[in-house]
Amino acid sequence: MFIKIRRDTLIILLLAFMLIISGRAMTYMSYASSTDMGDQGIPISGVIVKGNDIIPLVSIKNSLANVGFRSDSYIQGDTLVTSKRKIPLNEAINNGREAVMLTTIPGTSVSPIAAADVEVDKNTGLVTVHVIEDFSNIKIKGLSGVY
Repeated sequence: MFIKIRRDTLIILLLAFMLIISGRAMTYMSYASSTDMGDQGIPISGVIVKGNDIIPLVSIKNSLANVGFRSDSYIQGDTLVTSKRKIPLNEAINNGREAVMLTTIPGTSVSPIAAADVEVDKNTGLVTVHVIEDFSNIKIKGLSGVY
């Protein structure tokens, strides 16, 4: 069975479709070509954590949020601006690295992170954390036997 559509109805539908597509394309192009950063600079858009096995993502992200890498913060030049203070971006990255290395397994005092690397993309506001966990140096008290 074929649906009968008159030729003028088909032309109107095609024109409407073309207008919608061209409007979406123009909106995207105007957004993508804008160079205006606004008054506040580049907002922190998110945190990506790589390399963790035991420590939950939430714990690492909370450690970084406590340093200042959270959604209401933004990067203005080489400065991280939070709701409470302004700190140089290099200092914030070093503080983030130390905070991630001190992150423990929830409910314990075990901190298995041996090394961490924090990178901040100044163009997108994306924070990337590379974590290396090492359980060979951890001493746990109160356990007997060899594991």
